[in-house]
Amino acid sequence: MRTHTGLFAGAVAGVFAIGALTGWMAPAVLRTARADAVLGAAGAASVPAPPSPVPLGTAPNYRAIVAQNRGAVVGVTTAGEMKVASEQPFGWNPFGNDDNPLSQFFRQMPNPRAQVPMHAQGSGFIISPDGIVLTNAHVVDGAKEVTVKLIDHREFKAKVLGTDKASDIAVLKIDAHALPFVRIGNSDQLSVGDYVLAIGAPFGLEETATAGIVSATARSLPGDGAVPFIQTDAAVNPGNSGGPLFDATGAVVGINSQIYSNSGGYQGVSFAIPINLAEGVEQQIVKTGKVEHGRLGVNVQSVDQSLAQSFKLSMPTGALVAKVEPNSAAARAGLMAGDVILKYNGTPIADAGSLSVRVSGTAPGEKATLEVMRNGKTMTVTATIGSASAATVAENGEAAPPGTHLGMTLRSLTPEEREQAGVSGGLVVESATGRAAEAGIQPGDVVLSVDGTPVQSVAQLRALVHDHDKQVALLIQRGDSRIFIPVALG
Repeated sequence: MRTHTGLFAGAVAGVFAIGALTGWMAPAVLRTARADAVLGAAGAASVPAPPSPVPLGTAPNYRAIVAQNRGAVVGVTTAGEMKVASEQPFGWNPFGNDDNPLSQFFRQMPNPRAQVPMHAQGSGFIISPDGIVLTNAHVVDGAKEVTVKLIDHREFKAKVLGTDKASDIAVLKIDAHALPFVRIGNSDQLSVGDYVLAIGAPFGLEETATAGIVSATARSLPGDGAVPFIQTDAAVNPGNSGGPLFDATGAVVGINSQIYSNSGGYQGVSFAIPINLAEGVEQQIVKTGKVEHGRLGVNVQSVDQSLAQSFKLSMPTGALVAKVEPNSAAARAGLMAGDVILKYNGTPIADAGSLSVRVSGTAPGEKATLEVMRNGKTMTVTATIGSASAATVAENGEAAPPGTHLGMTLRSLTPEEREQAGVSGGLVVESATGRAAEAGIQPGDVVLSVDGTPVQSVAQLRALVHDHDKQVALLIQRGDSRIFIPVALG
């Protein structure tokens, strides 16, 4: 089970107080009276009606779900070796005997060739009667031997048909027939509040079932841009990795993969890979032995309220392009830094993570239609998506006075600095104070554009800033990274 440590440590708990009946009704009457008064004063104003009572539902039959599927849930154990530099005081001697005066010295040195046995345990589930098993890629990563254990205690050596680290999916095959297998559901139909059930082997405790609800969908996690995770509060712990997540009908909708924790154990936040994504990965692996992910070739960031104002967006939504990589699908399609991608093949893009998921799930060579906001106007761009695997293989200054309301001292880059930074223009920040420093701009940063317009001189930057009264979005290059930073003016 992969663990993210401490990211939710500062969550604030909500408190609800319920008073006596008389004390509860009076505020409701007052609120209704206020609403009527507002309606009378405004004339045509309308007051939203309160939500209708939600009909009471029936909890799923967890007993039946477990009984139907327990035979298809398996334990996955792995064995291998891990290289470590461990002390071998009576082992490693490069001279072959103890007569050499340096022998004692080397016998106390770390042994660079030491191999330590490695064992790991996870979960998995059978998806076809001929022995195809799904689990997590990190469960079998680096394993020389993989064993699948069935509920009837039979054990089979498993062949790893393929793994995909981007989605954390592994496909195994065992030599058996007429096996029980799960029913695959539709993870796209999941909603927050739906019942879910996890079955696996937390801490090696086989056939453990835990239940909860869907806490969120399409959750983006750091370093996992290819997966729109299902977040649940079903208890998941080390050993649950690779096990199935069932919906209320007993269909698999996810593969349990990660947790957030301060302790290394369950703390109420678990994540599962949607089964729709896993099925696509499995089909590619069974057919070709590998997985191809799409690649657009842009660095993007989510749009907050400040950036939305700077880029003339009515809502803080979309993926803001901070950098377009040369010779990429994005470059060939004409995308530019400062563009805000609002839709991908007709699907609204809420943030940078949702764009990454959509692009990764597109087969290389396919065409994608992007709705883009550029300079306040909407336009459509068509891109032929590239391959992520191919990209992996390929892969005289004028100073502004410190008194400017941006709070920066700037100068143009020298030709040598432009060549080193790989840019054709821009201004280097010599000092940052006031609003610029508060926004996070640092000396050494290179300002490439203002609200998407490339800057070549301090005079041009002054002119661009002059037309704004609230804030501007500066495209900053820091090292090899680029990001838009909103800076309030004043």
